[in-house]
Amino acid sequence: MKLLTANANRPGVGSKIARRAQQRALVVGAGFGGMAAALRLRARGYEVELLDRMPHPGGRAQVYERNGFIHDAGPTVVTAPFLFRELFELFGKRLEDYVKLVPVEPWYRYEFSDGRRFDYGGSLEHTLAEIARFEPRDVEGYRRLLKASEAIFDKGFTELADQPFHSFTKMMSLVPDLLRLRSYKSVYGMVKRHLHSPELRRAFSIHPLLVGGNPFDTTSIYSLIHFLERKWGVHFALGGTGSLVKGLSRLLDEEGVRFRPCSTVAEIVVEEGAARGVRLEDGTLLRADIVVVNGDPPFLYKNAIHAQHRRRWTDNKIGRLKYSMGLFVLYFGTRRKYEDVAHHTIVMGDRFQGLLDDIFHKQRLAEDFSLYLHRPTATDPSMAPAGCDSFYVLSPVPNLQGQVDWQREGPAYRDRIVRELSRRLLPGLEQTICEDFYVTPQDFQGRFLSMHGSGFSIQPLFHQSAWFRFHNRSEDVKDLYVVGAGTHPGAGLPGVLSSAKVLDRVVPAPR
Repeated sequence: MKLLTANANRPGVGSKIARRAQQRALVVGAGFGGMAAALRLRARGYEVELLDRMPHPGGRAQVYERNGFIHDAGPTVVTAPFLFRELFELFGKRLEDYVKLVPVEPWYRYEFSDGRRFDYGGSLEHTLAEIARFEPRDVEGYRRLLKASEAIFDKGFTELADQPFHSFTKMMSLVPDLLRLRSYKSVYGMVKRHLHSPELRRAFSIHPLLVGGNPFDTTSIYSLIHFLERKWGVHFALGGTGSLVKGLSRLLDEEGVRFRPCSTVAEIVVEEGAARGVRLEDGTLLRADIVVVNGDPPFLYKNAIHAQHRRRWTDNKIGRLKYSMGLFVLYFGTRRKYEDVAHHTIVMGDRFQGLLDDIFHKQRLAEDFSLYLHRPTATDPSMAPAGCDSFYVLSPVPNLQGQVDWQREGPAYRDRIVRELSRRLLPGLEQTICEDFYVTPQDFQGRFLSMHGSGFSIQPLFHQSAWFRFHNRSEDVKDLYVVGAGTHPGAGLPGVLSSAKVLDRVVPAPR
């Protein structure tokens, strides 16, 4: 009955779903991409079941709670909030009735190794004033960089983020625009063209790291993230990113989407070349008319689809792909507050290109590091007990292709990070830290089935973007669709939500 009554107050919707309830969609993986896909399919009239191997929805956006300290496990930066708002509007509802998003300023604080600080975000005037403190010549350079980023944004995000890239002809038709926008350059190369200050070049080229790429290798298409932040700002969901998951989960439940937890898919069931359901690890067979997977595409094709059904994504092809870096994430509380620490802080080390070369190319664990420190209690004190702070600190590291023994290296790496934070940003941390634990690339591989424990699936290189990336509609299996970080348009919350939006263009209406 819930399926028929959830939309009873909207004329015509309930009857449409009732007529088409026999058309069944299975969505595998309840990350943001999977939840968005389930909602979009439900709004179109499919009967939808969403399943995940974790006990709760959210995918990598799980929530850890330790003695009053609340930690978001995954994404912490919310940009392009309209993509979340759209999901509620599909059902005539308001995001604001489910979760409260608040702006964060500065968007990021950069702490450089020489002790200088750069606050980035807020008004354009404030940003220009901060830039002038480092290098007056870069004020106009930043204006030019922003204009170049806007041009790429207009093409790469506004026009193409929710467009399917299944045709090589369509890809070739974009070549003149890509050449005009200098997409053959790297993100760092583009930034260097406009800015003189070595510190500002670093600050304005880190965006590829937010989606799994090396700024020196990633195509400058991804510099659109810079203008995306300028257009909509950076937000935080009160209660943490987990509150966004709860809001979407509530909407899914209200609209009749069934959630099946603790269900690991062992195989995509293929009959006559088409996906007709999934088989779980416990042998349970779930049948469907279409299957959508919100998971790591390389793992999906290599481990859940028999080789006889794969023409493009063979084991050999998957083995040649370039994978994103891994992530070492330390979660901790403190028995005191660090009031002068911003919500988002980038702690830059002495090295930049050399460190990235160690991580991405040499795939070795360096002695030094640069860090992203998240202090949600700067905006929402309820995420820690009174008088305390909640933190997570993220360090890019080699993925498991680097053969790092994290059982041995993990404790020492944790201690090095704590010492560095104590020295530079959180004095006395060794004495006040509590409730700390960490995850490594081995956890990403085991918990989230990420190939090589990569943090963001495949790298956002030019030859792994758009048509060259995993397609949202499977090239190998009919009625199989893929959303998430490894598909078009890429990683990050805007990319993952846009990948689900592509389904509106490629999934047929239910019969």
